[in-house]
Amino acid sequence: MPANIKRLAYFESFMDPVALSILGQRPDIELVRLEFAAPVPDTDAELRRCHGYQISPRTELRQPYFGDAALLARCPDLLAISSTGAGYDMVDVGACTSAGVIVVNQSGTNKEGVAEHALGLMLSLSKKIAVSGQAMRRTQNLERRRYVGNDIRGKTVGIIGIGHIGTRVAELCRGLFGMTVLAYDPYLTAEQIVARGGEKVELAELLQRSDFVSVHCPRSAETFGMIGPNELAQMQPHAYFVNTARGGIHDEAALATALSEGRIAGAGLDVFLLEPPPLDHPLLALDNVVTSPHIAGMTVESMHEMVVATARQWIAIFEGVAPPRLVNPEAWPLYSQRFADVLGFRPAELR
Repeated sequence: MPANIKRLAYFESFMDPVALSILGQRPDIELVRLEFAAPVPDTDAELRRCHGYQISPRTELRQPYFGDAALLARCPDLLAISSTGAGYDMVDVGACTSAGVIVVNQSGTNKEGVAEHALGLMLSLSKKIAVSGQAMRRTQNLERRRYVGNDIRGKTVGIIGIGHIGTRVAELCRGLFGMTVLAYDPYLTAEQIVARGGEKVELAELLQRSDFVSVHCPRSAETFGMIGPNELAQMQPHAYFVNTARGGIHDEAALATALSEGRIAGAGLDVFLLEPPPLDHPLLALDNVVTSPHIAGMTVESMHEMVVATARQWIAIFEGVAPPRLVNPEAWPLYSQRFADVLGFRPAELR
């Protein structure tokens, strides 16, 4: 019998309690709070009766609760999975599409936090802020001339993936510092990239011309390992590499080698393949690497905006409205039929 109550599962907590305030006002939505410490059979029993799943960020998420085919098989009434931020690499989108489960993200809602963080890493590297600060804590009578930096005004920044965040990075770099902006994004035309503040180039040209290379694309089968030894070899010796997107887009071993051999000047990394990285990770031992623990998008303002967008998108989904940040529109026909079977009414047509 079709359910009148839409059940939404989430683990532990939302990033901002405003989500509970917004969703709690809906009598037709039941929030199902889960705990990672609970026995798996008990959690599976709760998930099995849910229609939506607000998946945790990769850093907090644990097995067996990734959005994969095994989880979908255990949750026959699951209609939608929503990621916390822009990234959705913890979800098997192909498996969801085959099962008629839509995937949504919160793309664009944390763009200010991530863009400012990327710019902060560029400034810290160029001005040698982090490395000189570390040296002051361990060196008496520090020779300050060893830490002379560079201005970034008028330099060239290469942006890999000029979506919401990349566009904001371009705006900041051009507007604040008069930088030349190059962009590699195979899914956008030259005209679209110009409208976003950049010049369309191929990846090789971007690497060869840029003083700063900043990554802002999703991690996928297409982008995993896209910055490897050959790509790093194309960068200039004075150039800096910055990644605030996802670990795995760059080859960590190759990057550590390039940095330790002085083939590029430094790197700013908010993301690692394994998070948190082990304390003996080679990149953490290098003075020309500035790191942060995947917090670029975790500003107070960004988390609030992300969570408000998340709550409103769930309301749209459960009302049968096409969500604004749909990752797999090809799932819509099968999803629509399943939605009608489970909830008793058919969602709107996807336009």
